[in-house]
Amino acid sequence: MAKRGEAMSAAMQEAVAAKFRALGEPARLALLQLLMEGERSVGELVDASGFSQANVSKHLTTLAQAGFLVRRKSGTTVLYAIGDSVVNELCDLMCRRVEAQAHASVRAITGRTRRSGTG
Repeated sequence: MAKRGEAMSAAMQEAVAAKFRALGEPARLALLQLLMEGERSVGELVDASGFSQANVSKHLTTLAQAGFLVRRKSGTTVLYAIGDSVVNELCDLMCRRVEAQAHASVRAITGRTRRSGTG
C-alpha cells in the first residue's frame, strides 16, 4: 500500500478494495473466526457455522482467492486454514474499533438521557 501522503495507483486501489470486499460479508467473517481457532474441513465448518455446504464452499473459495486462506488435501478431505496472519490483526483492529464506537455511542445516549431528565 502507498505510504501516507502518496497516491495509490488505480491498480493498487482495486487490489485493496478486492481484499476489503472479501471481508465484507458477515458469513465470511464467521468462517474466519472459526478458522482462527485452527485448521478445519468444510464439513467441520458447516457443522460449526450452521451454513449450508454450498454456502461455506463459496465463501471459502472467495477468501482463498483473496489470499486470506490456504487449503490442503488430506486424503479425500480438504482442510482450510488462515494463510495470512494479517487477517487476524485486521479483524482484531476492526473489532476493537467497532467496540469502542459502540461504547462511545452508549455513553453519549446515556449522557443525553440523564441531562434531559428522562432517565
